[in-house]
Amino acid sequence: MVRYLARRILQAVLILLGVAAVTFALLYLVPADPARIIAGRSATHEAVALVRQEMGFDRPLAVRFGAYMWRLAHGDLGRSYLQRTDVTTLLLSRLPATLWLLFGAIVCELAIGLPAGVIASVRQGRVADRGVMTLAFVGVSIPQFVVAIVLLYVFAAQLNWFPIGGYGGFDHLALPAMTLGILGAGWYSRMMRSSMLEVLSQDYVRTARAKGASEWRVVLIHALRNAILPIIAMIGLDIGTFMAGTVVVESVYGWPGIGQLTWQAIQQDDIPIIMAVTLLAAVGIVLANLLVDMLAPLIDPRIQLR
Repeated sequence: MVRYLARRILQAVLILLGVAAVTFALLYLVPADPARIIAGRSATHEAVALVRQEMGFDRPLAVRFGAYMWRLAHGDLGRSYLQRTDVTTLLLSRLPATLWLLFGAIVCELAIGLPAGVIASVRQGRVADRGVMTLAFVGVSIPQFVVAIVLLYVFAAQLNWFPIGGYGGFDHLALPAMTLGILGAGWYSRMMRSSMLEVLSQDYVRTARAKGASEWRVVLIHALRNAILPIIAMIGLDIGTFMAGTVVVESVYGWPGIGQLTWQAIQQDDIPIIMAVTLLAAVGIVLANLLVDMLAPLIDPRIQLR
């Protein structure tokens, strides 16, 4: 176990270094001039040149990358060009809203997708199966803003059950979480159905049925436990994705999460924020995948970490 963890941590460090290098190179090779952004549009050429020299933008790209990695190793994500604030402070101020939406979205995805996938698998080829797969296809195909607008119109504007937007308690969380849940449930239901069909064809399932086990016990006890592993892996990917924020949903609902901050940074070419969010997403995916790998042996004792 210790050797496995050490190897995975080393892999994670290498992955994050690669992400940081690629992101740094791509962002600093775009036409946008950070010195001009900091100095302002009305600044003179002399003022822009002075800012470029003070910020070190006139140095070679490799030197700037080395300085960036040194600051990153000390926990310094830099300062926002336009907001004049530490990027770490900005991310921490948005992180609670992002985590709250992440939790709500994953709960909705699982609550809708897993039962639908199980029903489709035990009713393979029947009306329920075709209905679930049709809805799943529609769910994964609809754009986020369409689902968000429909939910806002029905549940906020017409029924007045939830507020139109903003950040607060459960009533503010419901519609954004439902939007992401409906979109993600399609993928979970398809994966759950595929995994369940594979497990239900195994010999130990037929043996359980031959011994007289009830169908609900066969499905929920014998099959579901082994079919759930791919779902846990998908949850790990979702955690990393949602950590970077969901730009469209947060914009429609006015949710003050990291996605909204990212969209503002992209519009304004605020490179330190874009790089920090990219690294945050990479860290979320790496940690979530490591957690999934650690949970797998607890679910299926046949899996051994080496």
